[in-house]
Amino acid sequence: MSVGTLSPTLCHVLREVPELAEWVPSGPRDRAISECVAPELRLAPGSWEVERSVAPDGTIGLLVLSGLMVRRVGIDGRTGAELLGEGDLLRPWQLELDDSTLPLKTSWSVVEPTRIAVLDETFMAKAARYPELVGALLALAIERSRNFAVQLAIIHQARVDIRLRMLLWHFASRWGRVRPDGTVLPLRLTHAVLADLVAARRPTVTSALTRLSKLGLVRFDGEVWVLSGGPPGELAVD
Repeated sequence: MSVGTLSPTLCHVLREVPELAEWVPSGPRDRAISECVAPELRLAPGSWEVERSVAPDGTIGLLVLSGLMVRRVGIDGRTGAELLGEGDLLRPWQLELDDSTLPLKTSWSVVEPTRIAVLDETFMAKAARYPELVGALLALAIERSRNFAVQLAIIHQARVDIRLRMLLWHFASRWGRVRPDGTVLPLRLTHAVLADLVAARRPTVTSALTRLSKLGLVRFDGEVWVLSGGPPGELAVD
């Protein structure tokens, strides 16, 4: 189980997530970067039991600075999953406060060592001096929603190999980089995690990845995923 550890030092949120700083006009930007600090939460790989104590009352949310996490929501024995990383805004305690007519089960796991900024009342008091940051944080929340909507569209593809190829290219638009032999995706995603992300069974995912590898479209070299060719659109893999 991963237990969150608050760092004794504060992190400069706008320095860690530069796209937030870009919303602030150039004149006061350096001052905003210096002033907008927040406690840093560090998580080791493993399951994460959310502790409300790390986010005191008044905390607007938790902002992922680096690392990789998976949020799973299950119902009636079936599970959906969402991959989260740098720039994602979380409120993991919120579901616990909401009433639901369905017996939902939510769990969190940390895939890679993760650093999170706790956007508490002190941070928000500083950020309030720069009204543009409200829009910036809202944009991050909407971007997370958009990314998940794309994932939902992907899992409606009939074939698992097509879902996997689309999903990996979708992740590549965010985390990938180009090198001579293809587009590299430096994410350590197990077949079990990929199965949850594409709504399939793990053995089916393993078979689909083997097929894609034989076709030269997707391979894992032990460290990174390598995607060949260009991003798929409306495609069928023959």
